[in-house]
Amino acid sequence: MSRAMQCQGCLPWGSWARLPRSLAGTRGTRSVSVCAAAVPGELGSAGFGAAPCDSPSSCRGCVRYQGGSQENSAQPSSSRHGQSQLRSVAFSGAIKKHQKSLSAWFSHQPNEERQFGPSFSLDAVHVDPVIRESSLEEILKPSPDLTIQNQLQQPSRKVISLHSLFDVDACGRQVKNVVLYGTVGTGKSTLIKKMVVDWCHGRLPRFQLVIPFSCEDLSHSHAHVSLRRLITKKYQHLRDVVPVLEASNLSVLFILNGLERLSLDFRLAGTELCCDPNEPVPPSAIVVNLLRKYLLPEASIIVTTRPSAVRRIPGKYVGRYAEICGFSDTNLQKLYFQMRLSQPGCSGEESQDRRSAEQENLVEMLSRNLERHNQITAACFLPSYCWLVCTTLHFLYFTRTVPPSQTLTGIYTSFLRLNFSGEVLDSTDPTHISMMKYVAKTVGKLAYEGVMSRKTCFSEEDLRQCFEVEMKTESELNLLEVFRSDVFRFFLSPCVQPGKEHTFVFTIPAMQEYLAALYVVLGEKKTLVQRVGKELSEVLGKVSEDVAVVVNIISKVLPLRFLPVLFNLLKIFPRYFSRVGGKDRDTIAHTMAEELFKEEDYYNDDVLDQINSSILGVEGPMRHPDEAPDDEVFELFPIFMGGILSRRNRAILEQLGCSIKNLAAFEIAKAMKKTVIRKGRRGLPPSELMDYLFFLHEFQNERFTAEAILSLRAVNLSSVKMTPLKCSVLASVMSTTSHEVEELNLTSCNLDSSSLRTLFPVLLRCKALHLQLNSLGSDACKEIRDLLLHDKCVVSSLRLANNPVGEQGARYLAEALAGNRSLTQLSLLHTSLGDPGAEAIAQHLAQNQHLQELNLGYNSLTDTAALRVVEVAKRHQTLDKVHLYFNDISEDGKRALDSLRMDRDGVRALVFLTAGTDVSDYWSHILNVVQRNLPFWDRERVRQHLALLLQDLESSRSQTANPWRKAKFLRVESEVKKMLGKLQDGSL
Repeated sequence: MSRAMQCQGCLPWGSWARLPRSLAGTRGTRSVSVCAAAVPGELGSAGFGAAPCDSPSSCRGCVRYQGGSQENSAQPSSSRHGQSQLRSVAFSGAIKKHQKSLSAWFSHQPNEERQFGPSFSLDAVHVDPVIRESSLEEILKPSPDLTIQNQLQQPSRKVISLHSLFDVDACGRQVKNVVLYGTVGTGKSTLIKKMVVDWCHGRLPRFQLVIPFSCEDLSHSHAHVSLRRLITKKYQHLRDVVPVLEASNLSVLFILNGLERLSLDFRLAGTELCCDPNEPVPPSAIVVNLLRKYLLPEASIIVTTRPSAVRRIPGKYVGRYAEICGFSDTNLQKLYFQMRLSQPGCSGEESQDRRSAEQENLVEMLSRNLERHNQITAACFLPSYCWLVCTTLHFLYFTRTVPPSQTLTGIYTSFLRLNFSGEVLDSTDPTHISMMKYVAKTVGKLAYEGVMSRKTCFSEEDLRQCFEVEMKTESELNLLEVFRSDVFRFFLSPCVQPGKEHTFVFTIPAMQEYLAALYVVLGEKKTLVQRVGKELSEVLGKVSEDVAVVVNIISKVLPLRFLPVLFNLLKIFPRYFSRVGGKDRDTIAHTMAEELFKEEDYYNDDVLDQINSSILGVEGPMRHPDEAPDDEVFELFPIFMGGILSRRNRAILEQLGCSIKNLAAFEIAKAMKKTVIRKGRRGLPPSELMDYLFFLHEFQNERFTAEAILSLRAVNLSSVKMTPLKCSVLASVMSTTSHEVEELNLTSCNLDSSSLRTLFPVLLRCKALHLQLNSLGSDACKEIRDLLLHDKCVVSSLRLANNPVGEQGARYLAEALAGNRSLTQLSLLHTSLGDPGAEAIAQHLAQNQHLQELNLGYNSLTDTAALRVVEVAKRHQTLDKVHLYFNDISEDGKRALDSLRMDRDGVRALVFLTAGTDVSDYWSHILNVVQRNLPFWDRERVRQHLALLLQDLESSRSQTANPWRKAKFLRVESEVKKMLGKLQDGSL
């Protein structure tokens, strides 16, 4: 075949007309038919319909060549017009099918989008990152200091839009090849997906055909393939378009995503020239010749890559360099959060008004935190971290149930999979170490040392110690350079605190604890002896097995029976080392227990509140720069260690090149039983206990969790803000067993009716249930009614003090009293019952057969309601104590209640501090109740009641002549006066 025939694919459209003259003297028997498509302008941008072609000059027919002669076999004009129209219609249909297929594929969101929140289309939440035009000289020059100013402000470089990448350059030349580069997490792949989806919906009219390729996919193909076969293999709808792709005037765009995955050689000695789309060559050769413009020279090409791989393409083949700079404008960050957090499906099944209010509040708090230029502003420079922030907020605020896949560790592990997906750090390096494995070994070491030394800011020297100390080979140095250019800013960013601008912090604080946990669990924290011992044991183990087999065979022929014994001794070392290695598991478990139950962290906020504060900031006055900072807290570190050991996270990490064997996880869990469960049995403060429960949830080991929960007979979570997520975690963890809980204290936990529904299975098993100070209204009382009427309910003591129960809530509770068989103590202290509520209680009280104590204090009851309740209580079989203090009871009512006698009436009413001419046996109990609840009661009303109690004490003291009783009265009076004095001066 002549050179002219071989190179016909590399000629531009106008050259095809001159092709016959170049072949005039060619002899041969092969016939060649070239069918031309319509000229430029005839293909519509939307329907791809062909315009009529009446003039012969505007249409090219078929030119047939037989041997050295030329025969013009052009058909009549009407026939040519019909074929052109049919071909255009066929092209249009094929491309529409291609668009539909691409749209469905590229609009598909990854599993993480559906798993950690509602799935959003790219059109709904996409915000284009900032793209700045660059040059090869700028790429090659040394990077400026990584300060927050350099990162967020780059005014000297021209901003360019995605759709303008192929505009003419500064010299007026048409740009055909574009290299779009950016570090990990800047949004290269998402931007390309958006570009393809835009073309599918007609928003990229410059190109009539877009053909995307994944370089990762191409790198796994080693067989020779032609460009034509490659396209039809990936996109079968184009099988009718591809044969005439080079001969048509279609404006084609090739997208090559992830060029760093391919090893390209632009030398002629390494990759031969190829202009024939039908010739099978290696996939890398196709890419090289497309970029050389030797293959389909009229096609446009956009390449995405990491910065380290930009230089793999010679500058002469690149028309424009463009860098994705992420959300370098805080307004883009705010816009992303506004669009993402305001989606209708973001807050689950909440009511519309409540959902909108909570979403608006989140966006407002996040915006204020961004405006303060806190560290989160530097973090959200990367669009991927904006996704992580929104996903974490969705997890914290809108999670109503927590299936096994919903864990904080799972969010961070999946986040890393989304950004790294098993990529190798450098495809040209022979070790092919995965990017995540390299990060775990290096950045993980830095993170771990920071956690151990309670440090979050790192100097240049700290970085040098972790990254450069062990550099011994050229390969290791090359890997470090690739890491610096591509990955460094993903994990570490300049500190924004005044005076610390030249130090670095982890871009997201929790990422430091995650990587430190990964570093430990992977076993990277080893001494030199352990590392050498492991390598030596592996070598000796392999050698001894091979040699032993050979010697056993030889010994059957020769009398060398002592040799197998000698080589069997070599196996002792690997076995011994495996036992020593087992102690590493004990060390990991011990580290986990020590960090989880560190006493200096006992009274911090729980970890979920800490994460919330790190994202949304802390409302209130800013800290003065000279004020000493608080000690750093790393309570997520042990929780992430447990979460990484879960089966699901280990499977994802396996995809990232970080393997944690099942046996290792089993041995660590076994060792944890000796440390974690034992330390968890001792009494923990509420916030620390919440962290422990969250650790068990993250660990995702049902047998381990059940054993740990069985040791918890009392659960005290008072004053922990029980968000829907925390309620779900508590319910999930407690559901691993069915044992009865002696006491569950949820005082002042911000509970509501939905919280009670979530906790319903747990509440059924609790004997003593404390629900004071939770703003539980009538809706919540309806849930409590259903709880108390359940046949499996074991609640014997229920405290609902300081909740706005009201009259309707009292009616629900009265219905519960009538049918309940377990309740013996019910406290409705300060629940706004009033006389109607007390009357409802009294009406149903007679049907109850088990209640022993009823507290209706501080409920504005009058004589009528109080006496009505007492009359019913007198006839009750088991009720022997009714609390009625701090109610609006008159002197007549007091006298009537004072006349009650336990031996005669079977009930005692606690109203005042006196009992006739003596001090009540319950005076200290009443005063203690007042003192405990004073922060939540009306102080003026309490003062008035205390004054009445003092008058009653003085009156009763004057009526007795017994000196012992007078002394008791004086003692109680002094306590009341002391309380009144503290109340007046504000010290109580």
